[in-house]
Amino acid sequence: MKTEADSNDITEGTHDDMTRPYLCTVCDKRFRSRRGLDYHKLKHSGDKFYSCTQCQKRFPNQRYLSIHMNAHSSKYKCNECGKCFGSNRELRQHRRIHTGEKPFECSVCSKQFTRAGILVRHSRIHSGEKPYKCHMCDKAFSQSGSLNSHMRVHTGDKPYKCHMCDKAFSLSGNLNRHSRVHSGEKPYKCHVCDKAFSESGGLNIHMTVHTGDKPYKCSVCDKSFSHSGQLQTHKSRVHFCRSMYECPYCGKLCKTKFELKCHVRIHTGAKPYSCRHCSERFTWFHQIKTHLLKSHNEGTWLTCHICQKKFSLSGNLKIHVRRHEGLKPYVCSECPKCFCTATELRSHHSVHLDYKQFCCSLCDESFKCKISVKKHFKKCSVSV
Repeated sequence: MKTEADSNDITEGTHDDMTRPYLCTVCDKRFRSRRGLDYHKLKHSGDKFYSCTQCQKRFPNQRYLSIHMNAHSSKYKCNECGKCFGSNRELRQHRRIHTGEKPFECSVCSKQFTRAGILVRHSRIHSGEKPYKCHMCDKAFSQSGSLNSHMRVHTGDKPYKCHMCDKAFSLSGNLNRHSRVHSGEKPYKCHVCDKAFSESGGLNIHMTVHTGDKPYKCSVCDKSFSHSGQLQTHKSRVHFCRSMYECPYCGKLCKTKFELKCHVRIHTGAKPYSCRHCSERFTWFHQIKTHLLKSHNEGTWLTCHICQKKFSLSGNLKIHVRRHEGLKPYVCSECPKCFCTATELRSHHSVHLDYKQFCCSLCDESFKCKISVKKHFKKCSVSV
C-alpha cells in the first residue's frame, strides 16, 4: 500500500531545520534519521509488514527486523546483567551504566554524560537554543518531547486514561498524580511529624506549619501569609473591597466571569435556554436536555441497568451506577474515607486543611468548609 509518506516523497536537506532533514509529507513532522521517518510512516499507512516471532514487535523492513532479532539470539549480551541488544553499538552504550564511564563532557559546565545525544540536549540549557517549533503558535522548545506534549494543547489529545474513572490526561505525570486519588498513595512524608501527602505541593504547604515561614507577602501592606490562597483572599477582602467576579446579590466570589454569569441566574431567575419546539425556557442546560427527551422525544434516554432509572446526561448515570455498586474510587489522602465523586472528595478535603480558606465578606470570619460559610452568611446578612 503506497501513501503520501512513502520514501519517494521524502526530500532530504532542503528544509529550514537541517538537524532533521527527513520530512513526513503527510503531517510535516521531521526526523534526524531515515529510520525514524520509516517508523513514523507506519502511523499513516497502517502497513506493518515484518513481525518478530518472539515478541510480536513489528518493523517497516527486513533490515530492522534482523537487527531486532539479535536481541533474542543473545549475540550482543551484557555480561554484567544479562540484557541483550540488537547491535554492538547499543551494547557499548549500555555497558557505560555498569562502568560509570561518561565520555561526553559539556564544555561550559564540565558535566559529563554517557551518550552524545544527552550532551546535545544539555548544551541547549547554556545556548538557549530551541530548535523544535510549534507550527500552530510558534512556541519553541529545546526538546522534541516537550513539543509533542505541547501539541496536545492544540489537538486536545489526552492519551493517558485512568482505568478507574475514565478521566483522561495529556501528560503521563498528571495521570500519575491523579491515580493517587484512587489508590490513596501518599509518597511525600513530613520528616517532622510523619504526616504524608499525595502531592509534593501539599507537603510544601504543610511544612510552613513547622517552620512558621510566610513567603507570600502583600504588596500593599507587607502582611505575610503561609499560603498563596490566604494572600489572595486578604487582597480581595481588605484592599479590594469587591472582587472582580463578586456576586452583587450575595457576595459570593466566582473564579471566572462565566461562573459568575451562571451563579447570578439563581438570583435573577434568568432562563437563557429556550426550547425550539415550544415556548418553554430553562435556567440550566441539563434542564432543557431533559425537557426535550420528556416532552418532544428528542434525544436518547440513558437507563440504569440495575433500577431502570433514566438520565439525560451520561455523567449522572455513571455516578448513579457507582452508588448502586458501592464504588467509592476517590480516596482521601489524609484519612481512610472514600467518596463516590471527585466533588465530594474536594468538599471533604477542607476538613484537613491547616487554615480556613472560606471568608465571610461581611465580617471577615473564616471557615474551613464552604457549607459553613454559606450558613454563616445567611445569619450575618440579616444582622447587618
